[in-house]
Amino acid sequence: MLDADTIDLLNRIASQSTLGLINGAFYAILSMGLAVIFGMLNVINFTHGAQYMMGAFAAWLMLTELNIPFWAALVLSPLIVGLFGVVLEKLLLKRIYHLDHLYGFLLTFGLALVIEGLFQWRWGSSGAPYPSPISGGINLGYMYIPTYRGFVVVAALVICLATWYGIERTRLGGYLRAATENPTLVRAFGINVPRLITLTYGLGVALAALAGVLAAPIQQVSAVMGTNLVLTVFAVVVIGGMGSIMGSIVTGFGLGMLEGMTKVVYPPASNTVIFVVMAIVLLVKPAGLFGQTK
Repeated sequence: MLDADTIDLLNRIASQSTLGLINGAFYAILSMGLAVIFGMLNVINFTHGAQYMMGAFAAWLMLTELNIPFWAALVLSPLIVGLFGVVLEKLLLKRIYHLDHLYGFLLTFGLALVIEGLFQWRWGSSGAPYPSPISGGINLGYMYIPTYRGFVVVAALVICLATWYGIERTRLGGYLRAATENPTLVRAFGINVPRLITLTYGLGVALAALAGVLAAPIQQVSAVMGTNLVLTVFAVVVIGGMGSIMGSIVTGFGLGMLEGMTKVVYPPASNTVIFVVMAIVLLVKPAGLFGQTK
């Protein structure tokens, strides 16, 4: 028989792991979007956090200004922000594909600052609430969890696996991967490679916006909501392996749970444990857990 203190500790670990799984759902979607963009376009997209914020803001504005409900915004917001990403790719990003990674990093970092600055100028830095579209809670035995948060975990898992399947197991995904490896050969088969690249970037941006819409009822919608998150997401991508979609999914959920458990064992380390893991992984396997050394 376990004593009361042990049972209490196990319950707290289970509770924090469950909450960490919810954070891991956002890590997984965002890091997968980054992995898609880097793996297909070879661009380090530092605007990802700003595009995540834009997705949440688009849903909030649809609700407050146009009375468009959450479920419609869940579809419309990623489409709108994804279209914005397509415009960015056409106007700016396509001009730096042949340059060093540093140029892409500097460009996207500058764009992130501009976008966040514009949103702060218009709506300020204070957060705005977004009502939960699903009421009620689920009794897990060791804790009650809001039904919507359970929906987020399931939705994130479905979205991640569907994206992985689409890129790794379908003909269109094969075209995308082939276009990054040998664009000249793919053009010889009559495939429009620039269009494929543009659509790939739009997909990555839409995934970030989708995560933002899902986060809106959980977090306060604010102009700086993606600023700190994007650093953690980059760490997740590095740990999983740059460009590895499955690596991003597994490490996103796994590190979210690890972060939650750390809050029970040693709370001060919860904000840095992911970066500690990143340092250890890079020392042991520089290409990441699921990455391949070229």
